[in-house]
Amino acid sequence: MLLFFTLGLLIHFVFFASIFDIYFTSPLVHGMTPQFTPLPPPARRLVLFVADGLRADTLYELDENGTSRAPFIRNIIMHEGSWGISHTRVPTESRPGHVALIAGFYEDVSAVAKGWKENPVEFDSLFNESKYTWSWGSPDILPMFAKGASGDHVYTYSYDAKREDFGAQDATKLDTWVFDNVKDFFRHARNNQSLFSKINEEKIVFFLHLLGIDTNGHAHRPSSRDYKDNIKKVDDGVKEIVSMFNHFYGNDGKTTFIFTSDHGMTDWGSHGAGHPSETLTPLVTWGAGINYPQRVSAQQFDDSFLKEWRLENWKRLDVNQGILPVDYLNNTDLFKAESMFTNAVQILEQFKVKMTQKKEVTLPFLFTPFKLLSDSKQFNILRKARSYIKHRKFDEVVSLCKELIHLALKGLSYYHTYDRFFLGINVVIGFVGWISYASLLIIKSHSNLIKGVSKEVKKPSHLLPCSFVAIGILVAFFLLIQACPWTYYVYGLLPVPIWYAVLREFQVVQDLVTSLLTYPLSHFVGYLLVFTLGIEVLVLSFFYRCMLTAGLTAFAVWPFLTRLWTRAKVTSLSWAFFSVLLAVFPLMPVVGRKPDISLVMGAGLLVLLLSLCVVTSLMKRKDSFRKEELLVHLLQVLSTVLSMYVVYSTQSSLLRKQGLPLMNQIISWATLASSLFVPLLSSPAVFQRLFSILLSLMSTYLLLSTGYEAVFPLVLSCLMFVWINIEQETLQQSGVCCKQKLTSIQFSYNTDITQFRQLYLDDIRRAFFLVFFLVTAFFGTGNIASINSFDLASVYCFLTVFSPFMMGALMMWKILIPFVLVMCAFEAVQLTTQLSSKSLFLIVLVISDIMALHFFFLVKDYGSWLDIGTSISHYVIVMSMTIFLVFLNGLAQLLTTKKLRLCGKPKSHFM
Repeated sequence: MLLFFTLGLLIHFVFFASIFDIYFTSPLVHGMTPQFTPLPPPARRLVLFVADGLRADTLYELDENGTSRAPFIRNIIMHEGSWGISHTRVPTESRPGHVALIAGFYEDVSAVAKGWKENPVEFDSLFNESKYTWSWGSPDILPMFAKGASGDHVYTYSYDAKREDFGAQDATKLDTWVFDNVKDFFRHARNNQSLFSKINEEKIVFFLHLLGIDTNGHAHRPSSRDYKDNIKKVDDGVKEIVSMFNHFYGNDGKTTFIFTSDHGMTDWGSHGAGHPSETLTPLVTWGAGINYPQRVSAQQFDDSFLKEWRLENWKRLDVNQGILPVDYLNNTDLFKAESMFTNAVQILEQFKVKMTQKKEVTLPFLFTPFKLLSDSKQFNILRKARSYIKHRKFDEVVSLCKELIHLALKGLSYYHTYDRFFLGINVVIGFVGWISYASLLIIKSHSNLIKGVSKEVKKPSHLLPCSFVAIGILVAFFLLIQACPWTYYVYGLLPVPIWYAVLREFQVVQDLVTSLLTYPLSHFVGYLLVFTLGIEVLVLSFFYRCMLTAGLTAFAVWPFLTRLWTRAKVTSLSWAFFSVLLAVFPLMPVVGRKPDISLVMGAGLLVLLLSLCVVTSLMKRKDSFRKEELLVHLLQVLSTVLSMYVVYSTQSSLLRKQGLPLMNQIISWATLASSLFVPLLSSPAVFQRLFSILLSLMSTYLLLSTGYEAVFPLVLSCLMFVWINIEQETLQQSGVCCKQKLTSIQFSYNTDITQFRQLYLDDIRRAFFLVFFLVTAFFGTGNIASINSFDLASVYCFLTVFSPFMMGALMMWKILIPFVLVMCAFEAVQLTTQLSSKSLFLIVLVISDIMALHFFFLVKDYGSWLDIGTSISHYVIVMSMTIFLVFLNGLAQLLTTKKLRLCGKPKSHFM
């Protein structure tokens, strides 16, 4: 069985990794011939301002007094330059946003596996193509462009990363630092001849990364006075820098200015997904080569922003990355046509290289070219474009080049996804084979379904293994002659041994069919429909959280449809009450959007009240409650009180802009560190150990909470305790075993396997309950498939200085705490129902794999980027749940069975 689980983990890791090979491969193409516009550029230098985290609406709209928060930028829009909205893509994070702005392509999705700070692939950028680039700003952004540059011509000036503190007194100092250092740089240049000559060269770039707005948005939210005041300070700073540039270069008219943002921000202070508040960013340009404002009488857009911003009479020019926005250019029609032609040829070169690469590694009779852009059509379009330029039909050139760009981009996508169908088919065949094998193993080794069926022992045939060896050799040879990557061998060959193992159990399939034929058809169809409905509800809950409410409501009714109601009225009513109470949470707003510390305090008080009741009840049973255990519970109560104090005082300190107090930070980390071993000091009795685990994890959860979600683990734990009791009742009702008092049952590290029983039909329901509770633990308080569901305020008791991986780890632990509570309760269910964890885990594995297969088919590479990202996230979550279930099962066993003593050696308990 250990070998089976090891192989199972390996197979699931392959299925998990397959999504990255199929959907998360680098779209970048290398080896093209550089293309340049033959005409001289209108500007000698570019000044790029990027206000990190700035929303388009907050910049463009007027305040409550009817005045602009950014009067200088608004004056540019009305009198000097062009403006519009830049549409960013998911993920709306700083790194991909800056890559799109500076490198001219949407972030390579392979960066998902390596974080946003490193370059997983080499790419060219505007900075690299410049003669010199000077940049000032965040240490998280600037180094990635300097690192990828060839030579030593990209210079970076960054402040200390510790300045990026969400609890700092004034985050606008990050922007002030940039403006002050740029001014100092130019003052120094006047006295440094070498530097002076460099900044007077052509093809130079000045990049100012302004992080203060993003920091204030995370800390105080975009609706706050801090966020809006920061915009005013940035506007003042940009005005000063522009004036300084014009003065330094003697108003030579050779400077182009661009003011934009990498991404926006939701109303609750997060970003990363595809909400319009995150994807709509401002774009304002002026200076050399940029069109002056264009007055218009009417404009057609799908939104009402123009009227809200009172900019309906100034032409709005929206842009997407990748295609040259010729409407922004103030130059000759010839220059625009030549620039657009160069842009089209650049993208066409990528298409040609990608097609050649794919053609070289595909068998000629299997290669299917992209028919919409054949060699003859490429030649005709280029020839026609050159002819139009020669005859000065510049509008026709621009239109023709846009058509060529559109076709070339479609062709690039076609060749990039050329092997997707082949890989997907292999993964699906492997998935179905694995689910079939796991199901057969359950039937053969853990159930009585085929025990009564007579079997004839047949002599094993050598035909089956020889056939599969031949199939494996053919698959490997097919991949070899096409020079496929080694991962293709994994996906192509993995189904072979899996299906061999399935077909070896053909006798089990025959016996199963024989056994099922003895059951009434209506019963079989009914059970199958209920099982299918349950799976579909689980799948739909990933898209609609209200499905969890529907499922929990059905759970509440369940005891009243069986004989449980007559046997255990109090337990049935408790089950119904807590199921309905838990069903409320998926209907509430996603966590973080409406923070309320008073709800966190209320949850802490409920924990203290529950602790008082439980400790009082345990103290009455003097025979089973020692002073050592009382001390442990009192320590946990004290930890809860300290957590409440830290949450309240930290919130007060941040509101006063005094940062995170050091003592609060120490208490928070100490509480987190102790939460995993303090429960080991409590009694191994089921009720006492589970209660101790709840107290320890609740102390940490309170520190990570910002609102109503603080109550969620408490309600979930109450339902889990009732679940343990109700499963005892159902088992006694079916006559499988006698009911034991929970007070007399202890968790045991070395369980007697002779006490385990075979699986019954009702055990499928138990496994389904577990999966449903796990999904509820994930999605009960938010949609974790969407990046913007995470609120950075959750980690402010632990740290406020920006650290994406540490903050991400803390938020992930917050998500896993309800998961751990469910798994610990499941340990008790297995113990009290005398069920092998291996057999029940196999059923859970089959259910989760069927869900994963659903999501594999639902993965999209079309539509909105929010839909694409969410569909991939769903598959990753289900596969991760399957893989981490093994880890969390081990953690739950450790928390429930291990016993530590304050003095002496650790001890394991036996029943």
